[in-house]
Order: sequence, then structure tokens, then C-alpha cells
Amino acid sequence: MTRNNGHIIVAGAGIGGLTAALTLSRAGFQVTVLERASELAEVGAGIQLSPNASRILIDQDLGPDLRARAVYPDSIRIFSTRSGGEVTSLPLGASIAARYGAPYMVIHRADLQAALLKAARSRPNIDVRLGVAISSIFDTGESVEIETADGRNFTADALVGADGVHSAIRTEVLGYGPARYSGRIAFRATIPIDAVPDSVRRVTCVWMSPKAHLVHYPISGGDTLNLIAVTEGKWTEESWASPATRDEMLQQLGAGRSTVWPKAALELLRKPETWTKWALAAVDPRFEWSRGRITLLGDAAHAMLPFAAQGGAMAIEDAEVLASALVSERDLPLALKAYEAARKPRVSAVVDLAAANGRIYHLSALAATLRDTALRALPARLTLARQDWIYAWRSA
Repeated sequence: MTRNNGHIIVAGAGIGGLTAALTLSRAGFQVTVLERASELAEVGAGIQLSPNASRILIDQDLGPDLRARAVYPDSIRIFSTRSGGEVTSLPLGASIAARYGAPYMVIHRADLQAALLKAARSRPNIDVRLGVAISSIFDTGESVEIETADGRNFTADALVGADGVHSAIRTEVLGYGPARYSGRIAFRATIPIDAVPDSVRRVTCVWMSPKAHLVHYPISGGDTLNLIAVTEGKWTEESWASPATRDEMLQQLGAGRSTVWPKAALELLRKPETWTKWALAAVDPRFEWSRGRITLLGDAAHAMLPFAAQGGAMAIEDAEVLASALVSERDLPLALKAYEAARKPRVSAVVDLAAANGRIYHLSALAATLRDTALRALPARLTLARQDWIYAWRSA
């Protein structure tokens, strides 16, 4: 395969799929993105982009569009309902950009997806097709043959499955199992930034509570506050935005008991009248992502719980490593295996970290008290240094 005219099909135009299109096009490949939705409407509200991810997006020339809509928080403040107040604060802003060479930003998912789509459509070797559902996939050994539900046919040198946590390519083509529900439910809402205190308008906050936690941060250029309340529960449904009431969220969160949630947190939780909810599911990455000329990327390969704020970042990293592997190894199936081998240890470690954080956030009684004491005792610089292995990452 000639490096300057190889053709890659990416299934899915989410954050990971579009980033892969950009990195592959920069590496000299012709890229076709097939997305079954007729218009892009990124699920959810906010996404946190730490330096390991923002660096890649900036390198793909998204800097100006991101700066127009992103917020660069001054700090991450961590609160405990067990202790009733703040237990630690980690500096972000200019200090983290200086430490890691790229900023920590928060942005509305729709704004990020719009910036990625704009960049993809500006490149002559990327063809983004919406409203195209894949009906069959066949790896001939020399190419990948794809037929769509409306009878169109595509041939490519490789297929990248970036079709999300409930990936059909993972389950129906590669034959691996579905995502596993975690017993956690996330409720989401947004409110105008003018409705919240000045003290939370430029920061990311985490409130830890027994069997629940709350995260909030500004998005949409600082005009909106994004709230995510995570509780424990058995409800499962594939929808990313099932309607939920404020009373349902408060009951699930245990927020009806004033002894559990401080006044400042309760005031934020009670402001939105409407919420959406989704059941948190994950995919253990310890399986074969790549087979022949087909591979997986992002949530399709390693969907993780959102307790390390790294789900989107890992998909963005995948995209850069995939492009590098395809340039470095001329045998395409071997290149896909090299990509998988390079990514699996890191994403497995981040998946495990996210799961551990979820347990730590939801501790109760003595365990929560010990957690809070340890966080207060550890200097902020040392707490931040524990993130070096994530934030300082660069592809080889």
C-alpha cells in the first residue's frame, strides 16, 4: 500500500472518529467517515480535556476554534460531604499549561464536535458522510468491503470502528460481548452561569458523598454550568438522554437529607428543573481489538467510567497512535496490531484508575474520613504530580 493514497474508513463521527480522520489525513491517507446519524448531535453536555488530549487537538489546528468556546478552569476543587467542606484544591490555568506544555480545558461536547467536523470538512482527503448505516462488513484479506443499508458499497484498505460503547463492530463483526453496566446512573443538567455563585464559575468542582458524587464545571465559553450527579442504581437503558425529574435525581442522590449534602451543593442541585440520565456502562479493553484489516478506537475498545475525566482523552490519544502506527509499519494488519499493543497497557491502567476513583468518591463512614484526612495532608503539588503519567503523555 502506498503511503500517500491508502484509504481508511472510519465508522462513527464522534470525537474519537473525527479526531482519527484528522490524524490519518495528516499522515497522508484518504479517509471516509461513515456516520449513521443524519446530523451530528453529540450526546451529553461537557467534556474535560487534559493536556494529553488538548495538545493533540491543538496540533491538528483546532486551537482557534477551541479557544472561542472552551473554558480554562483556574483549579479543581474537591469537597467531601462527610467532612462538610473542601478537602483539597489543585491548580490548573497557566500553571498546568506551563507544567505540561498544553492547557487543561472544559468545553461543550457539541462545540468540540463542531470544531472537529469543521476541520475534517476543510481537508480535501477527508469525506464525511452522514446518514449512512453500515449493513455488512467483509475483510477479504486484501481490503475491507462495506455495504450500507441503502445499497451503497465502499472498499478500503482498513476499517476503524469508532462506533461507541455499544459498538456493533465490536459485537457483530469481531464477536466480542456487549458493554457491561456498572450499577451507576449519571444525571445531567445545565444552568446559566449567572445563576451560580462567583466562586464556582471558573473552576471544576467534585463533591464526594456516600454512594454518590457531583461534578460541575463551566462550558459554552463560560456561559453555562454543566452538572453531572452520579448515583448507584440498577436502572439500565442504552439511551444517553432519558428524561429525569429533579425529584428523581434528588432522591437517588440522597439529597433530601440535609445532613448528607451541604447547602452550597444542594442549592446547585435544585436549580435545574429538568435533567437527563444515562446508565453508565464500560468495556474492559483486555481483548483483541484488531483483527486483519479491522480495528477499534475509543469507547468501542475501552469505554470507561467517567471518574478520571479521561474517556474522550483516551480516544483522542488512540487517533494519534493509530496514524503513527500506520505510517511506521507498511504491513497494514501488523500496523493495527502494533497500534493495539501500544495503546492497551495505558488505557487499561486508566480504566482501572477510573473504576478505583469511583469507589473512592463513594466511600462512607470511617473510610471516607480517612480519605479526606489523606487528601488534606498531601500538598497540592504532590497530588498534581500523581497525574503526570496521564497529563504528560506524548506519543512515541
